[in-house]
Amino acid sequence: MLKSKTRWKVTEAESSALEELAAKVNITPLVAGLLINRGITDPEAARAFLFDQKKEFHDPFLLQDMKEAVERIKFAIEKKEPILVFGDYDADGVSSTTVLMSVLTDLGADTEFYIPNRFTEGYGPNEPAFRHAAESGKKLIITVDTGIAAVHEAQVAKELGMDLIITDHHEPGPVLPEALAIVHPKHPEGRYPFHELAGVGVAFKLAHALYGFVPDHLLDVVTIGTVADLVPLIGENRTLVKAGLKQLAKTERPGIQALCKVTGTELTEVSEETIGFVLAPRLNAAGRLDSADPAVELLMSTDMEDAVELAKQIDAMNKERQAIVNDMTTEAIEMVESQYPTDQNRVLVIGKEGWNPGVVGIVASRLVEKFYRPTIVLSFDLELNKAKGSARSIAGFNLFEHLSTCRELLPHFGGHPMAAGMTLSIDDVEELRNRMNKIAFEVLKKEDLIPVTEIDAVIKLEDIHLEALRELDMLAPYGTANPKPKVVIERVPIKQLRKIGAGDKHLKVSFGQDGAILDGIGFGMGEFADHISPISEASVMGELAINEWNNIRKPQIFMKDITVQDWQLFDIRGIKQWKKWVSTIPKTESQFILFQERSLETFKQALEGFPFYHIRDKDEASKHDIDGKAIVLFDLPSDESLLHLLVKGKKPERIYAFFHHEQDHFFSTFPTREHFKWYYGFLAKRKSFDLIRYGDQLAAYKGWSRETVDFISQVFFELDFVTIKDGLISIHPVKSKRDLSESTAYQKKEAQFKLENELLYSSYQDLKRWFDERIQWSVKHEEEVR
Repeated sequence: MLKSKTRWKVTEAESSALEELAAKVNITPLVAGLLINRGITDPEAARAFLFDQKKEFHDPFLLQDMKEAVERIKFAIEKKEPILVFGDYDADGVSSTTVLMSVLTDLGADTEFYIPNRFTEGYGPNEPAFRHAAESGKKLIITVDTGIAAVHEAQVAKELGMDLIITDHHEPGPVLPEALAIVHPKHPEGRYPFHELAGVGVAFKLAHALYGFVPDHLLDVVTIGTVADLVPLIGENRTLVKAGLKQLAKTERPGIQALCKVTGTELTEVSEETIGFVLAPRLNAAGRLDSADPAVELLMSTDMEDAVELAKQIDAMNKERQAIVNDMTTEAIEMVESQYPTDQNRVLVIGKEGWNPGVVGIVASRLVEKFYRPTIVLSFDLELNKAKGSARSIAGFNLFEHLSTCRELLPHFGGHPMAAGMTLSIDDVEELRNRMNKIAFEVLKKEDLIPVTEIDAVIKLEDIHLEALRELDMLAPYGTANPKPKVVIERVPIKQLRKIGAGDKHLKVSFGQDGAILDGIGFGMGEFADHISPISEASVMGELAINEWNNIRKPQIFMKDITVQDWQLFDIRGIKQWKKWVSTIPKTESQFILFQERSLETFKQALEGFPFYHIRDKDEASKHDIDGKAIVLFDLPSDESLLHLLVKGKKPERIYAFFHHEQDHFFSTFPTREHFKWYYGFLAKRKSFDLIRYGDQLAAYKGWSRETVDFISQVFFELDFVTIKDGLISIHPVKSKRDLSESTAYQKKEAQFKLENELLYSSYQDLKRWFDERIQWSVKHEEEVR
């Protein structure tokens, strides 16, 4: 067996609804099922989703306070009042700042932007920044991707005689800031039909309202911010990103062109994945390590030479960020394992002085991946006695809701159900940990702490073909709420399996069934090759794609997980250096089985640290529990029945056949009756023979081994055919006829010869069959009992 890393939760569409939608929209059942799983059951809605029908943007003036915001901004432009765009330091904030700065500059405004420093100012509007704005003559501040929690700062702006317009998308708190206008898709008094816009999406709606038309030229930046912020890619967000990806492919912005050039990305091939894994991390890197200003300057750049320099600067910062994240993650994992074990902590709250507050969110995500617990990672400033951090959650635990119950501990706090940022006193960290764990132990069940993978469909290998995959692409762009479909192919034979890539980190598999072939690649899954036996049938979970190489297009699956439901045999016979394979044995639920006393004496010290058991007799073999275990058969039993009783009627998950042995009976000559007949005749003529002096010469003369001469001699002695004294063998008159099989030595060698033939020198298939006949006996017996 091989257990899956996560729980696979299959959402199956009702067959009648699936067939009806497939027929009405003229799509494959696979795509119809995926649409139904996404809540799209109406044929008209399905066509709109797949074919870009009815993709108009909502009227921006449906947003609460949009009219007041537009009128005030236009008045400021007309009166030449200085305007400050106050942004955020992540990719969404940088994109939002770029969008609003672009439209204001376009309309002739006197404007500049300000993004607070993550390290010296923290998240969101702050009083010193607002006071500085007033001193520099600003009459209007417009926030983008921030501000909904700035209750105090709004009051400060009012006292300083500045108007404040807030555009944001983060969860509104119980008290809203007192601002001139709050443009927010979730405004408690609002009626905007789509609530899930990113910060840059709200900025785009403001731009739309200011221009009086849809500003398509801004969609490239809007798409980057929307994808980067992980908002649901449904509804208007999907419309924005689909249109924006087309705009990105032909963008004339030097900053985006330079960023693609530096990262080796073809502009025409930019997808939502390129944004998420290549562009967005670099735009984020500036604000994570220092000021986010270079990221805005890059996106707003009009000179290619300047843009390339900025792109190189940001790319270098991203490399530095990656190194910092790796070091912090290693420290954080050690801290969790040593101080906050997961059996006692259902929410991980950890912090340390010196940790970079700009990357704590990434580290929190890494810890969620490893431990699957809601996680808060904090950076401690001992001088100020402050902890700044980020939180990431798991399904079933609403971070924003539960952190909201601790507001008195969190003077600065905001976020979403799955992510949040905060500042608090170091003195309150322990209290926050205790409260969050108390909530988690009440809210989360044990099974909630096992990762779940939502599966869209269980499909057959034969149904995976190019036409189906081309149709599947119409579901893109993928993201939150519209994830790339994950499918499962059940019990499919593995034709080839090998590790690939530097350090054998990755896995390449070829599946085949009834003439259909599918190649699979699993990044970071190289170790699975050690846990899948050659003739296994595996169930694989992953994402389907079209692989194009050398002008040949064929289906492919990017594997995310593999499971094998049946017991597996791993053939490690003949690998003399046992330390070469021992590292591949699963550390938990494994047993080393030894039958021979000699093996125990020889290897006892070497096996220290491994769970090993010495099976001495049939009773021990029969009673020994191997159900659900990976057992390593370290040596050969002297009696086949020991191994038979060890596995009969039991359910091991894996068997590793090593069968260490010191003497090969199989490859030594097993004398035939002709051997015995000739030797007896030889002795009858000579009456006696000196085995010590002439035994080797006799063996050489006959082409036998010396062991054969001694063996036949011992058989004759046990049958009372000869006497042996001091190496001299003498014929003994036979009183009655006796069969060779009456000799104990003969019986033992014959049994060992048969045992080695069946276990040690048989083919993999024959050895598997030997175990199957005994293990499957229990299954058949259970079926008969029922």
